[in-house]
Amino acid sequence: MSLQDDVMTAMKAAMKAKDQLALAALRAVKSEILLAQTASGFKEELTEEEEIKILSKMVKQRKDSAAIFLEQDRKDLALPEIGQAEVISQFLPEALSEEEIEKVVVMTIDQVGAEGMKDMGKVMGIVSKELAGQADGKTISSIVKAKLS
Repeated sequence: MSLQDDVMTAMKAAMKAKDQLALAALRAVKSEILLAQTASGFKEELTEEEEIKILSKMVKQRKDSAAIFLEQDRKDLALPEIGQAEVISQFLPEALSEEEIEKVVVMTIDQVGAEGMKDMGKVMGIVSKELAGQADGKTISSIVKAKLS
């Protein structure tokens, strides 16, 4: 079952349950998928990697917005953003723990032969691609910095 089918099924359930928050998030996901499909000029199926990239971006946008709203003491605006991020996260692969991310980082550092902060870009590129959708960039970056310094 494709992501689009999963989203449509979840949208129907949200409509029946009259869950406006989930419905708004799911409509946003559907919209982003359609935009990505039609961006190349013709309707094509997205790869799983592209779908994960879209969903990760949407979750990150909502978390960033919520952080800004909370910074400005606007809890009323932050809560819907956090709720939508949780709804969208359901369609992402299971997130890895910091220990699991650390194992991948150490393995990549050994493979590349990275010796210091000058090699951070190489390591980040490989690890980010390998863990797409399973870990956020901030966590990966902080682990890579700790291991290379």
